Amino acid sequence: MNASDGFGVARVLICEDEPLAVRALREYLKDVDWIEVVGDARNGSDAVRLIQKLEPDLVFLDVRMPGLTGLEVLETITHHAAVIFTTAYDEYALSAFEFGALDYLVKPFGKDRLMESLDRVRVRLVGEGVTKGTGREGAAAYYASRLFAGYRGGIVPIPVEKIVRIDATSGGTSIVTDGATFSSDTSLGEIQERLNPREFIRVHRGHIVNLSHVGKIEKYDERRFLIRLDDGSRLVASRRGSKALRELMG
Repeated sequence: MNASDGFGVARVLICEDEPLAVRALREYLKDVDWIEVVGDARNGSDAVRLIQKLEPDLVFLDVRMPGLTGLEVLETITHHAAVIFTTAYDEYALSAFEFGALDYLVKPFGKDRLMESLDRVRVRLVGEGVTKGTGREGAAAYYASRLFAGYRGGIVPIPVEKIVRIDATSGGTSIVTDGATFSSDTSLGEIQERLNPREFIRVHRGHIVNLSHVGKIEKYDERRFLIRLDDGSRLVASRRGSKALRELMG
């Protein structure tokens, strides 16, 4: 990827207290021509100071640092930047996404995983006018390839292609795969924004379905459809959801 391909330069700050992790990030990023690393912070206080002073476009932010944690840093700063969390601990994933983080990299991560994350970030920066790009290539990179949710006392990543449906609950959402159900504090509307609308459709105010797992769509009444999913569950689409399905079916 070259800056000459039409992309501007994004200014990046690394906030990480582990020297090896800082060196690895710098090594991975040095060949990305649309990124300029403008500095690094080794503790939470320095992270706040440098974010406010340098006003980077993107911050790699460790969750656990001396002084302020990464989450406390985000609560303190007033400068708005795209954020990728880096950490050896996965229990903060839900909180990270609630703060608007674009990704959550669990250490040790490799260059391929980092490049995947940067694809998503580039779309965000294109939208904000920091870098240049086309909407078509941006749309595909923006949508999440995985969601994080609670399961048996921990946090697990769920590949989106394995999701059958997502249901609203009183405390957030349930993410249902063919073999398990996971809990999330994130609202159905927030999750919907992260998913590709060509693959996931909100068929009811309480349900999103993965079209790849729809086995059959039948007429339920004059204005609504019954959806049979390949895990055996059935949902009645709302009138609005049924209209969206009709439009998809052409």
